[in-house]
Amino acid sequence: MLKDKLRHLTLALLLLAPIATAAEPLVFTAIPDQDETRLRERFEKVADYLAEELDREVRFVPVKSYAAAVTAFRNNQVQLAWFGGLSGVQARQLVPGSEALAQGVEDAEFRTYFIAHRSAGLAPSDRLPKGLEGLTFTFGSKGSTSGRLMPEYYLRQRFDAPPSEIFDRVGFSGNHTRTIALVESGTYQAGALNYSVWESEVEAGRVDTDAVQVIWKTPPYADYQWTIRGDVDERFGDGFKRRIREALLNMKNPELLESFPREGFIPASNADYATIRETAQALDLID
Repeated sequence: MLKDKLRHLTLALLLLAPIATAAEPLVFTAIPDQDETRLRERFEKVADYLAEELDREVRFVPVKSYAAAVTAFRNNQVQLAWFGGLSGVQARQLVPGSEALAQGVEDAEFRTYFIAHRSAGLAPSDRLPKGLEGLTFTFGSKGSTSGRLMPEYYLRQRFDAPPSEIFDRVGFSGNHTRTIALVESGTYQAGALNYSVWESEVEAGRVDTDAVQVIWKTPPYADYQWTIRGDVDERFGDGFKRRIREALLNMKNPELLESFPREGFIPASNADYATIRETAQALDLID
């Protein structure tokens, strides 16, 4: 009698196992490059969109730092992430088989803007102004491509010295909107940030352009992208990676795209970020 009950229980559990697997949610995160409230609004809408397209529960999990996003990806706490160029390179290096799936149309030719408080006396220029030397300066996050990696690369090219020797004081704001606020208030005389955040904040009327202005724009480089772990087909079923890529490329909702802001999404590959990898290696930010 007891054996029969155990056999029936085992059979019931086996029958339920595929259902539990099928119901497993896809979890994703994003680098915290802006105010957390705006990030939640944007990516919870993305979660709703992906859930409908994939016919599966999708959860967005916010993180506090760029490093935390990479760690969550490495530890398989998330399977998909919206990374910057550098954080994507770092994550894919830590998780063999992971792949860049899609990037914004604008991400193929991204830029960093250098900004300065009007009191610094720097005018917009076609070259990175020598007048930056001796000022106070803030980057964004230490792991940001547009807020740290690429601006440091161009600073070293121009001054043949590390930031600590160029500036009177160097800071890291943590995100691009915070960089604007710190320079606008005069806490730092100059800084560097993601061009799209600058433009969207100016358009929204959240920047006092009488106090702060763009003084230089970098040449273009590849930046943000969606990266996915290489084991998702094993975990969620054959063809799941392809379905996610298709869902991202088919994201057409104007309101959703505007929240990035992006015109749309196009295919991306790991090879698109070879220059980012080489630059990070040159600056000893990755092995």
